[in-house]
Amino acid sequence: MQLREPATAAGERALAAVLADPARAVVAVDFDGTLAPIVERPEDARPTPGAVEVLHALAGRVGRCAVVTGRAAADVVRLGGLADVPALHVLGHYGLEEWVAGTLTTPPPHPGVAELRRRLPDLLAGAPRGVHVEDKTHSLVVHTRPAAEPAAVLEELRPRLEALAAELGLETVPGRLVVELRPPGVDKGEAVRRLVEDYGARAVVYLGDDLGDLAAFAAVEELRTHGGVPGLTVASVDPALDDHPRELAEQADLVLDGPVDVVRWLGALAGAVGEV
Repeated sequence: MQLREPATAAGERALAAVLADPARAVVAVDFDGTLAPIVERPEDARPTPGAVEVLHALAGRVGRCAVVTGRAAADVVRLGGLADVPALHVLGHYGLEEWVAGTLTTPPPHPGVAELRRRLPDLLAGAPRGVHVEDKTHSLVVHTRPAAEPAAVLEELRPRLEALAAELGLETVPGRLVVELRPPGVDKGEAVRRLVEDYGARAVVYLGDDLGDLAAFAAVEELRTHGGVPGLTVASVDPALDDHPRELAEQADLVLDGPVDVVRWLGALAGAVGEV
C-alpha cells in the first residue's frame, strides 16, 4: 500500500525524518474517533479492524509507539485489546496516567471530582433522554450524542456545568457532543512533549480527531518550530459524521477519512519503515 504524503512542507520533512531514522521517531495516536469509530456509548467503543495489528507492527519498528487518550489508560487497554502490544505506551487522562508493559502509574484523583460526582446528578435531573455521564475516575464527562437534539442540549447545559466546575476547582473541556469536567493543568500537548523529550526523539507523528487533540497539534508545531524536532500532524475526519472540529482539519498536515483510513495509513507507514 502506498503511503499518502502530507500536504505541507513541514509535514513532508517530518515524514522523511521518520522514514530515515524510525528508531528515533515517536508515533502517537488518539483512540476514540481515530483508532476506534465514534459511538453513542463510550463502553461500546472498539478499535477498527486491523488497528491492533498495526500498533503491533509500529511498536516493533519505531522508537516509541503510543496511544494518547482522554480515557483512563486501563479502560483503553481493555477495550482496545492492547495488553499484548509490545512496548506500547498508553497515556490516559491526557497524560495524567501511564500504562507500559502491564504497569499502570496513576495519581490520586483531584478532590473536586468526588464532590462533582455527588452533585452532578442533581444538575442533570431535568436533562432530556439520552444525556448520560461517563465516570473516568479522574474526571466526569457529560454526553449528549444520544439525545434528540444533542448540540442544542449541550449548549443549554454548558453554562451550569462550567459554573459547577469552577466552584470545585475543575475545568470544563468541550469535545464532540460532550463536555468533560476535569482537573486543570493536563492536556495532550504536555503528553506529547513528554513522549518526545523523555525519549529524545528526532521526529514525531501525532494523529487525532477532536478538540482535545488541538493541544497535541500545538505541541508538535512548537517542537518543530522551536525544538528542532520535525513533526507531522494528522486529522481523522470521518465523512459519515458532521460534528468533527473544523479547526483540527485546518491545522493538520494530512487529513484522513476516519478510523478505517487511519488504520490503512498507519499500516502503510509500518510497511515503509519496515523496508528501511
